[in-house]
Amino acid sequence: MGRGYIVDDTVEVYLSKLCEQQSVNVTGLVIGQNSSQRDFVVMACRTPSRNDPLVGGEKSLDKEWISEHARQVSRMLPGGLSVLGVFVITDADAKETLASLRQLVFTVQDLISSERLWNADDNEVTDCVTLHISPKSRKISCRTFDIKDPKSLAKPADWKYQSGLCSSWSTMSCCVNVELFVPLPDNRACSKSMDKCLKEGLKMWSYQIENAVCLIDGAQLPDDAELTAGQKKNVRQILTAQLLVTPEQQHNLRDGVQKCGGGLSVRGVIHSRAYIHNNKPKAKLAEKLLKRDVISTMVTRVQMLLDDLLAAEYAEYASKGDSRDKQGTEHFCLPHRVFCPAKVNGTLCVCDYRFNDEDPSEVIDRLKEMLDIDTDYQNLDTKQEIAAEVIESREREDSAAEIVEVQEPKKTNYIGVAMATVVALLATAASMLYLNDN
Repeated sequence: MGRGYIVDDTVEVYLSKLCEQQSVNVTGLVIGQNSSQRDFVVMACRTPSRNDPLVGGEKSLDKEWISEHARQVSRMLPGGLSVLGVFVITDADAKETLASLRQLVFTVQDLISSERLWNADDNEVTDCVTLHISPKSRKISCRTFDIKDPKSLAKPADWKYQSGLCSSWSTMSCCVNVELFVPLPDNRACSKSMDKCLKEGLKMWSYQIENAVCLIDGAQLPDDAELTAGQKKNVRQILTAQLLVTPEQQHNLRDGVQKCGGGLSVRGVIHSRAYIHNNKPKAKLAEKLLKRDVISTMVTRVQMLLDDLLAAEYAEYASKGDSRDKQGTEHFCLPHRVFCPAKVNGTLCVCDYRFNDEDPSEVIDRLKEMLDIDTDYQNLDTKQEIAAEVIESREREDSAAEIVEVQEPKKTNYIGVAMATVVALLATAASMLYLNDN
């Protein structure tokens, strides 16, 4: 027998409802948390319907569409939650769909991992699950594949339901001050160059986060210390963490001079959160999951804004209410994070990102479309991050982060990355971004 999957009983109810819908080839994602001994499944969500379905799509899996859904869902999962695999509900025989499921789970994980900037551990769990469900008999065929092995063969896995699986999981959160500078290429029109520079700059910042000192409830715990030690069994813990980046790390990563056509700076405070299973979790695991969430949420916000800028004319985007100063600096706000319970009265939350000009109903619609969650405005937690605002200041010492348009340089520009900058940060979890023309 291969890996074991402990599954929240609400997933059983959800999959049963999908079986009753008489749809052909219902596909979706399995979401939860890995551990060295077993995996925990806390929710599942079906793939949204496509407006322009593929020809013959009733008999085959739309790998591109399902993978893109998985990429967007992955962005909406806080620390500790990830896409563990895929499922399909079909009348076709399990053996007939196994090859397609194998290709699908590899494609899904390849796309998701392409956006990750944190480094995987040597002992990382690399098995991903595939489920074949018969809509009539409700029989489940559970198989896993090692996505790090291109020649991986299917292994049988155990799938067991359990009531109240995550009711006593620990929650750890922190607020992180962000002050990130990234030099940008001379040719802003080249999206590939822009994207490459952003990823390189974010990788350097990610290195700082991964190597930061983590304090849990004010103390630096040994890696093998149990988070639940001395606590009553099945009692949920709420922990607060701090990430401390040493001055040596900042100096080594920022000291340098290079040619560029402008610069990007992210300033503000972000809220990060991680959920940790209750099977004797270690401090090292909690720290890793929290740091990964810090990195992922920052990368997601920057990428979302970049996508918007590249998808629309710059002048049209600037007319949405953001401002430009006399120096040609363009100001934009990064989206702020909004949390929502994964299920009614649940302890685990998923998240979305809301731009300042978006109505809350758009967040509710995305939660329904991407995660199949029915909710309303009262269930949205919008208090963890307050939307940033562009504050006009001649001295530009506002804590709101800004995005500055990068013009074609009139002369060769060199930026000393080690330049000192004075920034006043808001005492709220808000984030913004700016590109600075030099």
